[in-house]
Amino acid sequence: MATLYATARELSNISCPSIVSKNLHWTSPTLGQMSMIAAEFALVIVLCFYKLNPGDQWQWEDIGYRTGFVASAQMPLIFLLSGKRNIIGWLTGTSYERLNWLHRWVSRILFLSVTIHMGFWFVNWARYDYIKVKLTTDPITQRGFAAWCILLWIVLSSLLPFRRWNYEFFVVQHIVTFAGFLAAVYLHLPEEVKVWIWLPIGFYAFDRMFRALATLLINVPLLNRPKSGSGIMCLRATFQPLSQSTTRIIVENPPMHWRAGQHVFLTCHALAPLQAHPFTIASIPEDGKLEFLVKSKSGATKRFFQHAVKAQSLPVTAGVSHGVHSRGVILEGPYGRIRPLRQFDSVVLIAGSSGATFTVPLMRDIVSSWLKDAHVRIDSYNLPAFVFQGAITRYIRFVWAIKSREQYDWFKPQLIMVMDDVRQLRSEGWQIEVDMSIYVTCDEVSGAENWRPGRQKPLEILHGKREETTMVQKFERNGKKESDDVISIDSVTSNSPSQTGAITGCRVNGTCCCRRTIENEGVALRMDEKCCCKCDPDKIETAKETLLCTQTLDHNPRTSCQMSRDQQAVKRSSLYEIAILSGRPRPHSLIREMLEQALGESAVVVCGSQSLVSEVRQSVVALSDERAVHKGTGAQGIYFHAESFGY
Repeated sequence: MATLYATARELSNISCPSIVSKNLHWTSPTLGQMSMIAAEFALVIVLCFYKLNPGDQWQWEDIGYRTGFVASAQMPLIFLLSGKRNIIGWLTGTSYERLNWLHRWVSRILFLSVTIHMGFWFVNWARYDYIKVKLTTDPITQRGFAAWCILLWIVLSSLLPFRRWNYEFFVVQHIVTFAGFLAAVYLHLPEEVKVWIWLPIGFYAFDRMFRALATLLINVPLLNRPKSGSGIMCLRATFQPLSQSTTRIIVENPPMHWRAGQHVFLTCHALAPLQAHPFTIASIPEDGKLEFLVKSKSGATKRFFQHAVKAQSLPVTAGVSHGVHSRGVILEGPYGRIRPLRQFDSVVLIAGSSGATFTVPLMRDIVSSWLKDAHVRIDSYNLPAFVFQGAITRYIRFVWAIKSREQYDWFKPQLIMVMDDVRQLRSEGWQIEVDMSIYVTCDEVSGAENWRPGRQKPLEILHGKREETTMVQKFERNGKKESDDVISIDSVTSNSPSQTGAITGCRVNGTCCCRRTIENEGVALRMDEKCCCKCDPDKIETAKETLLCTQTLDHNPRTSCQMSRDQQAVKRSSLYEIAILSGRPRPHSLIREMLEQALGESAVVVCGSQSLVSEVRQSVVALSDERAVHKGTGAQGIYFHAESFGY
């Protein structure tokens, strides 16, 4: 049974390589998805033509009736898959967003069956030149043709380019047109089969009523004790601008429960009326607050960032702290499910840019369970086993690919807290380990034109010089630590020719985009490999190779260069490594390294762009096959979970 399960897991994740060009990025469905689509298609075709001969013109009318009934019977399934609180998700333990692709494909198969239904009627009427007469005089035919036209528009407008063009408009028109489609189909069908229309209406009404009740329980003070606000809505949020046009949204003391990796729909009518957007929760319940990191794109997210920048630039007033001007918000959720990662021996978390809002809470949740188990065992040694959190995880590998080192500040306190907690647990005898690596792919050069309110000015602007302290640490898994000498760059002028490009590889107004892929992180750290930067020649004065491609983050790196060598040695001995590398990670190597030391089943979780998800997925499949997990060799299985950007 274990071999069969491992085989099915590997096969379900197989996919074709992505097609990437300047204007096109296409990622093929996985074999598991294609298998489900093929099964649904085969079932519908069999039901449409079972014991009927399409080549017999005298059966065309029978086929027309049959396909119409089969098409109408598909309506409940489409609505079940579209709801955020649906029975299928509850029975399968799957969240709505992971069923959305199936909702779209079932709708396309519905369009195919409706087209077959209309086509056979048209072919049957064409023998007598009767199509125009039916379309102009028969109300049932007119309503059916209108329903087909509406469904055609729904299918076309649901394609990815249209959704990306304007998602808010897509949602509104999607609901309106589907209501029109239901009305046309209801008037088209005979009385005995109209139950197939009432069922989806009932499913839709149940979903909306359940969601509305849950939303009221969270947001209305009359139904819930207000904790973070007052007035009509009890929840208020603060907006803080961050680097890379990102907004940190914080809701203090939310009256709701959530798990790491979940998301909520946030509405702020004061800034973006009548819009609800899904945002991943970047905090864990132990923080006592909901925190979101929102990239500014267009529409509501852009307004959030503009409000945050404006609020931070306002002067301090009585009772209002600087830069904090809260707004009333409405939350709906939480949504999202992932298999508990505490049950795996080793876990790899890979994120790209804002995908860390998904992976950081998952890592912190595991560390939090370690701490809870440690406290329980200290308080009592005679408690039964079920009292403990049950986290068997002993190794976490955290990888984060970012464009600029400024993005590290998004989660700097949380990452340092994790390493401090792990250090404390290891000192108490816990055999656990957390490795963190941050890959910087395109680091922007600091300049006056990039400064915004609330963001510290670059050192060149403040002092006419740059100070940088770089520390490379190597932490071995046997608990021993080796530290290289501290490399200090003190009082280096910004126009020093010897250091041009030392920090970013490209100078004034340029951007260092490191295109190399790091095959072996350990080798890169030891050999201090250089990275060739691909910068915009119109925006730079000189472009040289980056002199330093690795850096270990300190709690306060700017003060390290001012310490004596003895003080630095003491500080190095108390640190754990968070390595920064210039380049792009190679998921295959990172996952292989984790699997080679795993003592049990492993988990690989990725959140990022479609290309990153596709690369990690293919790496998991290749390594699973390479290790012969599904061939009865005894190799431990690999669980894979992916979250990707997009609609």
